[in-house]
Amino acid sequence: MVERVAHEVDALAEELVELRQAVHAHPELSWHELRTTSMLVDRLTAAGIAHRTLPGSGLVADLGAPEPRFRVALRADLDALPLEEVTGLPFASRTLGVCHACGHDVHTVGLLGAGLALKALEPELVAQGLAVRLLFQPAEETIPGGAHAVMEHGGLDGVDRLYALHCDPSIDVGTIGLRVGPITAASDSVHVTLTGRGGHTSRPHLTQDLTYALGKVVTEVPAVLSRRLDPRSGTTLVWGVVRAGSAPNVIPTQAECIGTVRMLDSETWDSVAPLVEEIVHAVVAPYGVTATVLHTRGVPPVDNDNAAVVAMSRAAMSLLGAGAVLPARQSMGGEDLGWYLTEVPGAMARLGTRTPGGPTYELHQGDLVVDERAVAIAAKVLASSVFTSVGADEHV
Repeated sequence: MVERVAHEVDALAEELVELRQAVHAHPELSWHELRTTSMLVDRLTAAGIAHRTLPGSGLVADLGAPEPRFRVALRADLDALPLEEVTGLPFASRTLGVCHACGHDVHTVGLLGAGLALKALEPELVAQGLAVRLLFQPAEETIPGGAHAVMEHGGLDGVDRLYALHCDPSIDVGTIGLRVGPITAASDSVHVTLTGRGGHTSRPHLTQDLTYALGKVVTEVPAVLSRRLDPRSGTTLVWGVVRAGSAPNVIPTQAECIGTVRMLDSETWDSVAPLVEEIVHAVVAPYGVTATVLHTRGVPPVDNDNAAVVAMSRAAMSLLGAGAVLPARQSMGGEDLGWYLTEVPGAMARLGTRTPGGPTYELHQGDLVVDERAVAIAAKVLASSVFTSVGADEHV
């Protein structure tokens, strides 16, 4: 069946690249993936694949056995990032300040290709009692993310196993990275707002110097956190936004910093929010300012199931060769696929997108370029994993 999947995807390869370039040229931010959803609806309708749209954006599609003995879900995320693209590609983003810098365009079209290939093999799915659900999820890049919306609208109902891929520009196209257990980290958003009496910078003693206090929060809260938690949890608090004031001789009345706190294990994730708040208040107390801490629970680690890793490994090695599956390290990145895997066993693999011998890019940067051969590979691995799921538990 893996060979038949590869044949079907190869027949679609040119169309898939064209569709990926179209999605790439028209990126859409979280919860606003309307054009992308419309494109998917049109192509799934043309292929005769039953589907239903989610409120706003995103959709769920089903094919295969109507009363299956085993249902596999395949998931992709649709949204882009609020970054300016600087690749200079002929199909670069045409939307100012928005681009697919995380590879979700590859995920989206790779899943579409998998669905189209599986539709061509639907008689075989029915014969084996297999059903497939395609989850085209909105808003992965937000906290809380679109995984909740998919689950609330029945996306995981009746699902026995789930698979996904995520672009990895640090490994070559034609390879995937896998590991059993956590492959990403838990990630939350932390927003600290300080308020107090401002004034002239010549008289800081008559103010509650917010800018100085903010500097203490930015440097001391991560430091104290590292001494209050087990270092084996890998907890790290990093600020991405620090704002205070608008003039060099004015102490402002409000200041803020926004960042993410990440950790490798779910146990620490369950306890970190009250600790961060405690530390913030302790750090600012000597300066007499008022602190408000908004800690938004984000995502748990993506915890790869053993049998699911076996199934994806078997699919990838059959398609790409025995050396195509690389050991992956746990990343500090967050991914809301983790929410699905708290309900259904499954796995996420890292999809190689680097051209062999070419430059290594970073995700979430406006210069990201992926080797477009990864689109068809994504489709093949996802679709083939449906068939290699059968009996994967026996090989654990």
